[in-house]
Amino acid sequence: MQNPEKTPFTRRSLILPIYLPAFLTAFGRGVIAPTLPIYIKSFNLSYALTTFVIAISVVGNVPAGILVERIGRKRSMVIGAIVVALSQMGIGFAHNLFELIIYRLMEGIGGALWALSRHAYMTDVIPIPERGRSIALFGGVNRIGTFGGPFAAIFLGKSLRLPFFISAGVVGLTSILCIFFVSETKRPTASRHAPTHLGHFFTSLKTHYRSLATAGVGQIFVQTVRRGKGIIVPLYGSEVVGLDARGVRLIIMISSAVDMSMFPIAGYVMDRFGRKYATIPSFFILAAGLVMMPYTRSFGWLLMTTIVMGLGNGLSSGAMMTLGADLAPREGTGEFLGLWRLSGDFGGATGPLVVGNIADLWGLGISSFALAGIGYATVLIFIFLVPETLRRE
Repeated sequence: MQNPEKTPFTRRSLILPIYLPAFLTAFGRGVIAPTLPIYIKSFNLSYALTTFVIAISVVGNVPAGILVERIGRKRSMVIGAIVVALSQMGIGFAHNLFELIIYRLMEGIGGALWALSRHAYMTDVIPIPERGRSIALFGGVNRIGTFGGPFAAIFLGKSLRLPFFISAGVVGLTSILCIFFVSETKRPTASRHAPTHLGHFFTSLKTHYRSLATAGVGQIFVQTVRRGKGIIVPLYGSEVVGLDARGVRLIIMISSAVDMSMFPIAGYVMDRFGRKYATIPSFFILAAGLVMMPYTRSFGWLLMTTIVMGLGNGLSSGAMMTLGADLAPREGTGEFLGLWRLSGDFGGATGPLVVGNIADLWGLGISSFALAGIGYATVLIFIFLVPETLRRE
């Protein structure tokens, strides 16, 4: 494969190195997603310990960010995919809590290494004027894969272990694609061989603290709302509206279809008008749907509400990855994106806590209003604090 720096960029050139592996890994996650909480809970764990085991994978971002700069993009992708595949097989064979924690930690480091290296690779090879559409398409491909995984899981019977082996095989295939179709874009530098790569991480934190204190907080709020929405919709449909599992799945499926259909519009808006022009209306609409939800008491009205949420969330498809790529420095890209992903994962872990703790005290309706408030705060952050990162050439 030719050197990306000397080859004119086309989105078609990302199909084999980025888009197909993204679809496969998202499909693997989708196969596991309906099973993971049930499988972990089957080890006779409490709900608190179950969610701890699920959330523990976020610790991998900082070491992964350092490794991406030290060993390069291609090696990081290959190693990350292999580690994820092996850890998923380990989870499928696990017999106790200790093994689950070890394999989830491995999966977190491998997943972070994989995600950060491909994000850094896209930052390296995609020109800024094409970045919004290219990364929005990446977000759309992820949504399609995640949408398809649960359908495949339906045909895997009642086994709680089999989905992990299926996902491990799919993720292992992505490592082969990376070996043959990804070109290294990180060139050796003097700093690369310096002994203090952890020092580079703290230097990146010190240098870019302003971006992380504004856009990074926006990223935390974005992921809090997104993850919280994914938790509260099925709970509200089941506990308040009284839908059975089939009705809840149907609502989520239709909302997800609307969500993933929006990525072409998101990409066009980001590259034509600016990143903020996608993010601000996206979370205004998503928050409006969350405000509407506590007033719904039937399948039809809840469906309409989740369609509004799907329209809003889909309008910012790929927006946070694009913003992170825009803000990332040319030197130390991996360390910066590690911090960027860490802020997103912190928000992703916060969302379920917001929903669960508030619901225990005041009910799911108040949880929905709280998420809406965070959504509107996100809008204000991006209006007043986050600069527009689209630069015209």
